[in-house]
Amino acid sequence: MAAIAAATIVLAAVGIDTGATTAHADPIMTSGSLLGDRSAPDGSRVQSAHLLGKRDLRLMVYSAAMGKAFPVDVHRPADASVPRPTLYLLNGAGGGEDTATWDHNTDIVSGFMADKNVNVIQVIGGRWSYYTDWIKDDPTLGRNKWRTFFTEELPPIINAALGTNGINAIAGLSTSGTTVLALPIAKPGLYRAAAAYSGCAQTSDPVGSQYVKLTVNVWGGGNTDNMWGPDGSPEWAANDPYLHAAQLRGLNLYVSSGNGLPGPYDTLDGPYTLPGPGGLANQLIIGGVIEAGVDYCTHNLATRLAQLHIPATFNFQPSGTHSWGYWRENFIRSWPVLAKGLGV
Repeated sequence: MAAIAAATIVLAAVGIDTGATTAHADPIMTSGSLLGDRSAPDGSRVQSAHLLGKRDLRLMVYSAAMGKAFPVDVHRPADASVPRPTLYLLNGAGGGEDTATWDHNTDIVSGFMADKNVNVIQVIGGRWSYYTDWIKDDPTLGRNKWRTFFTEELPPIINAALGTNGINAIAGLSTSGTTVLALPIAKPGLYRAAAAYSGCAQTSDPVGSQYVKLTVNVWGGGNTDNMWGPDGSPEWAANDPYLHAAQLRGLNLYVSSGNGLPGPYDTLDGPYTLPGPGGLANQLIIGGVIEAGVDYCTHNLATRLAQLHIPATFNFQPSGTHSWGYWRENFIRSWPVLAKGLGV
């Protein structure tokens, strides 16, 4: 700990104008160094930091639970002269290791969030893992202890290194739409708001478990027996946000889904459509089936929260497939909910 605290991690800022002013000075960009202690109690730590642009950093964060370092992309607030809150923005099933990312497919971070006084954190890693703690190492997907990483290891590092105010929200799409409901349950009080776009809150019922298996086993090449054990094992129910929906009380919640039918973002060569006729067909057929499934889950969650008298904002779209145009739109629609939780 002492060695880490004494170490100086210098940002590669040579030749880049930060554009900082006295009123909006970012202590990281102007000093060229991260702030505070860059370690977590279990020994997780920042190994390196590099400047990617005027407001963008890439940290390499070592996870003691997984024995490996992962890239963590940081977008700094418009005004970082005082401590600001943090939005953890989760990518698709590929964990940001592929092109199914917010940065590759949308302008949400570079555009919509440009004038927001919020740290935006995107972790690169954890493909096909559901960002949960697996009970065993997997021959294909390796060691996954992502619940530990997101709830115990990364937050104290981010808070100290970036000088945040300790207020957090979380948002994610598709498989991460399940995760952003599960993590607040796993660590009550860590997040004040959550937004789930096209995620299935159910993991242990027949429909939900088949969706998990399709993602992990078929598309990811992993084995869900290593994730939560065979069918009926306690971990499947323990990680089911629908079953534990009562623990979502107090969160500012936004949840959305389409119904799988073609909508305004399902057009040939549209800005958010997979390219070419083949891409559109994939989006309409596969994306339509997936979205119809998550729509079923989302309606069930809405019913359950209503039974529990837990307020939440739901957006059930009259059309729409499992694709980026709808996720971009719903992020923007969800911003007032996230902003309320973040206090901005």
